[in-house]
Order: sequence, then C-alpha cells, then structure tokens
Amino acid sequence: MRIDRIVRVAAVAAVAFVALGALVASGAANGLDQWADAHAMPLASRPGPPPTLFDSLIPQATFHPVGVAVTDFVAMPGQLVISFLLVIAAAWRLWRSGRVDAAIAWTAAWVLAVGVEVILRHTLTRPSLYRDGVHVVAFDSSWPSGHALRGAIVVGALASAWPALRAPLIAWLVAAAVLLELGGFHTPTDVVGGLLLATVAVAGAVALERSGLLRRRGLRRRTLRSARPGT
Repeated sequence: MRIDRIVRVAAVAAVAFVALGALVASGAANGLDQWADAHAMPLASRPGPPPTLFDSLIPQATFHPVGVAVTDFVAMPGQLVISFLLVIAAAWRLWRSGRVDAAIAWTAAWVLAVGVEVILRHTLTRPSLYRDGVHVVAFDSSWPSGHALRGAIVVGALASAWPALRAPLIAWLVAAAVLLELGGFHTPTDVVGGLLLATVAVAGAVALERSGLLRRRGLRRRTLRSARPGT
C-alpha cells in the first residue's frame, strides 16, 4: 500500500476515534453499551472495582469463573508489561535485520498510543452502566480498551518482524477482541476505540518506515559529521 493511502487510513481512523470518544463521553453510545452489558457478556463475572495500577503492571492469574479465566489468558499478550516486551522483541529482530526505521517506529507507536490511552482513561468518564442493577464502576473510565489497543500494536510489530506469523496473529487479535467483550472486560465501544487508536498507531509506524525519514536524517547527520574539519 502506498504511503499516501496509509496516511489516509490513519487520518480516517483518527477522526473516527475522536468522534467515538465524543459519543462515549456524552452518553450517546450508552444505549449500545448498556444493551451489550445486559445481553452480550455471557462470560462476565459480577461487577467489581476498576483495576489498580498494580493490576495493570503485573499480569494477574484468574481461575474463576471459567469464561473470565479464558479471556484473561487469551488477552494476556495485550497486558501492559507483556505487550511492551513483545514489541521490544520485535524491534530487536527488526534492528538486527537492518530495518532500524521499523524498530524505532514500532517502539514509538506503542509508547505514544499507550500515552494517549492513559490520558484518556484519566480524563474521559462515561455515564454509568449497570449489570443486574449494580453500577459497573470499572466501565466508568474504561475507554478505550488498552488490551485491544496494545494487542493490535503487538500484532503489527510481530507481523513486521516475522511476516510468516501474520495470519495466526490476526486470528488471535480477533479472538481476543471478541472475548474482551464477551467476558465483560470491556464494552463494544471500548474495544472499537482501542482498535481505532491502534489503527492510527500501526499506520503511522508503517508510514514512518516506508517514508525513510529516519534513515535520511541519520544519513544527513553522518554526512555533516564527516564534513567537519579534522574528520
């Protein structure tokens, strides 16, 4: 795909992401999320508090109920620390193969996208959602889904480093995204929001590598250093 088309995809995804965020914050999307909470989360456990910082940093093993345990296991590569390590592993592979631009681009994509996620989690609050008459506090600030966001970036980075894994990686991402909703980890708008933000990040990483911008800047710096007197 040409760079201009990749940039267009990123722009469309960014606009859709902002529009969806506005709908979630205003409560206009609550009808869909409330319906899903009541009828489309068969694997969900009873409502609990939002995850703590410790929960976000350290993978937690869940064994009950079974649906939540399965979702937790399948979506584990999208966890904060694990996803970062996977992206770093892909970046190392790309660096060793001479694709320095790609290594930098994918690492930057993860850092910047997660930064946006963290900011929005602390600034955007949706109107309350309920399950069996109980306020689901965890959904108040769950947009966008970090697991969906980071999982999609992991898929992009690993597929860039190991192209032969592209098909199973995409299959895993689809399964993880579906289970995040069915397991009650996130509402539909959370998952879509995470995937839209990931689309912006992934398209940006691909466009940055293909543009050769970092390579040209590195070449320019080396040229300037070699042109200095005494070098």
